[in-house]
Amino acid sequence: MSPLRARLAGIGIAALVCAVDQWLKVFVTRTLGIDKVGEHIDVLPIFALRFTRNYGVSLGMFEADSEDMRWILVGVTALIALGVFVWIMREKLLGDIFGLALILGGALGNIYDRYSYGYVIDYADLHFGAFRPFLIFNVADAAITIGVLIILARSFLMREKRGDKEPGVRPAES
Repeated sequence: MSPLRARLAGIGIAALVCAVDQWLKVFVTRTLGIDKVGEHIDVLPIFALRFTRNYGVSLGMFEADSEDMRWILVGVTALIALGVFVWIMREKLLGDIFGLALILGGALGNIYDRYSYGYVIDYADLHFGAFRPFLIFNVADAAITIGVLIILARSFLMREKRGDKEPGVRPAES
């Protein structure tokens, strides 16, 4: 696949992730009516759809406790998303573009929420009894996490060897 086609596919994946994220948030809050903090539907013994509002960013850090802070978070996350978009447009490797596309799509979904509502809608609650290995999250959060893991794994596992012109290609022997 040419780098241009890979980049366009990445933008398509980002758009799809954002659309699925927003559709699921509407499905949970409007169709199922889970739209007040604490309301939930148990789907499985270990998984529930539980509405919550996230005013912070990753792991609830940097909570926007004022209107000014809300817009600062929108601006900062938009700048990060712009940086990821530029990275996609410069990247040549499909695997890296895929990871970046997941990050971009998730970021756009959460930016839309923060812009529209002042908070991010989270609803996916994975739990084992009272133990919750993750905070309540959404598709955008999952996409961002998976995208970051892909980028990290590829950066550690796909390192160029000294003298390589392309990743995975051994230098010619003399």
